[in-house]
Amino acid sequence: MAFKGKVIINPKVRNQIKFIQTGKDSEGVLLEMEATYSAHSKEPAAHYHPYQLEDFTILSGEMTVRMDGKIQVLKTGDTLHIPMNKVHSMWNNSDQKTIVNWKVQPALNTEYFLETAMGLSNENKTNDEGMPNILQVALMANKYTNEFRLVKPPFIIQKVLFFILTPFAYLFGYKPIYKKYID
Repeated sequence: MAFKGKVIINPKVRNQIKFIQTGKDSEGVLLEMEATYSAHSKEPAAHYHPYQLEDFTILSGEMTVRMDGKIQVLKTGDTLHIPMNKVHSMWNNSDQKTIVNWKVQPALNTEYFLETAMGLSNENKTNDEGMPNILQVALMANKYTNEFRLVKPPFIIQKVLFFILTPFAYLFGYKPIYKKYID
């Protein structure tokens, strides 16, 4: 479970997250984190948050953002607001590490999603881009559909595909959430 000061690390995409304020601390209103991205971190898959908005402040370094088909580079002191349903991806394409204050509103279950994704990465259960296999993705996509959605394939196709894959994922021992990652 996320708590103030807890740090989680994703070795595949080379970033870490320190929880500043959790959903429990804010009665679900806000999840606040400090994210550190290593130099030349990997661009995550394009995604969006259907019921959440995000606010970022670059504390040090620079962050590359892909949004609305455009790439922009944010530098120390810059801020970025990402409204609900806005497709985006962010990474550090510079030669130095970048530290970002990251706020998600409302918190929903984002901290569990992040802990699960990073836990899988730490146990080498993801590819080099930090993505788990399709059976694990199916369960996580179903569990965290309010927090995080991939852009491709289209959402309706994901829903059908993941519905079909879900029984197989459970049959092979996958889970949408693992207690060992959130304890």
